[in-house]
Amino acid sequence: MLITILYIEILNLMFKFTRMIYRKIALELEELLQDFPAVSILGPRQVGKTTLAQEIATKLDKEAIYLDLESPSDRSKLAEPEQYFDLHKGKLIILDEIQRVPELYPILRGVIDKRRKEGYRYGQFLILGSASLELIKQSSESLAGRIAYEELFALNLLEVQKEDNSLERLWLRGGFPDSFLARSNAASLRWRNNFITTYLERDIPQIAQFIPANRLRRLWTMLAHLQGTQLNMSQLGGSMDLSSPTIKSYIELLEDLLLLRSIRPWYSNVGKRLVKSPKVYIRDSGLVHALLNIGEMDELLSHPILGLSWEGFIIENILSVLPKGAEYWHYRTFSGAEIDLVITYKTKVIAIEIKRTLSPKVSKGFIISCEDIKATDRYIVYSGSESYPISNDTMAIPLLNFLKILDGL
Repeated sequence: MLITILYIEILNLMFKFTRMIYRKIALELEELLQDFPAVSILGPRQVGKTTLAQEIATKLDKEAIYLDLESPSDRSKLAEPEQYFDLHKGKLIILDEIQRVPELYPILRGVIDKRRKEGYRYGQFLILGSASLELIKQSSESLAGRIAYEELFALNLLEVQKEDNSLERLWLRGGFPDSFLARSNAASLRWRNNFITTYLERDIPQIAQFIPANRLRRLWTMLAHLQGTQLNMSQLGGSMDLSSPTIKSYIELLEDLLLLRSIRPWYSNVGKRLVKSPKVYIRDSGLVHALLNIGEMDELLSHPILGLSWEGFIIENILSVLPKGAEYWHYRTFSGAEIDLVITYKTKVIAIEIKRTLSPKVSKGFIISCEDIKATDRYIVYSGSESYPISNDTMAIPLLNFLKILDGL
């Protein structure tokens, strides 16, 4: 009986989160489907792409067709794809995990071009993929000018803010819905460990067969220890007995799978010697903790990764709500002055320092760096609950309040 009650509660939570997660991105996708024949949703596995696509289909086309291209039975329906698509002309067709059937791309191009002549121009295909490298490479060659892209991020604090201890829970467990909604921290950790194993043993070998799973796991774990640092490829390669180009290719693969993020260094000439290496983060804080075998908050609070885990968590939340056209960087001089994150949007240059403290202070390096880049807005995102001016031109602000500001840009 208790299990049944818990299951119902989880289903209710999932229903609520579905409404919250997809409100904004669903509207954007609906607009794109009115302007393009095909729209692609990119995101790692289990982030909610299928649920989002089905939500959109329910709203836009009650007769939409959904095909899971990992399913042999669904793939068999496309034995003669042109005939199948012609049979369902006028309906929205959802193609999930399309990287499993890359030969569909040139066929889709032909179908779209044929339909244009028949008056069917927009909203024909909704394409889902977990491997952005393969998806973009294939579609850019075959569907140029016919497809638009939208990335689905993991959960952010805006989407889960009504839950008790939502910030700490999201930080510890990460933003994958099944991990966040797990019945306990232990269950969440098991889910994330299984997620990592599935990627290493099944998904990645289908994309890059030359990479041994145990070697990539070791690299992934090392990257968790090095969260938010500027990587020395030679040093990293030496510790794994691999060349720098090989390490670089492995890291690029994890980036292409939307599991890793590189933040470029600020490039404008400010008359100072700048560090030119990107900072690298595992995008989901829950995966960082799973790779380091951190399952409870007290373990995280006493772990050396605490500060950089918090920094990566804050950054990924911020990037998930940036408006279209915004760009982001990190800034660091050889003398050590730095800004954790710089956002440029229209006429704004927003400087962001990230602190895991209840009493943040403005450092001299942050002040100098803001002057270097001519920052128009200055924030210290900290772990407290109130926003207040910390100096004449810098605001101390909790993550949730800052996300609301960015969401309104």
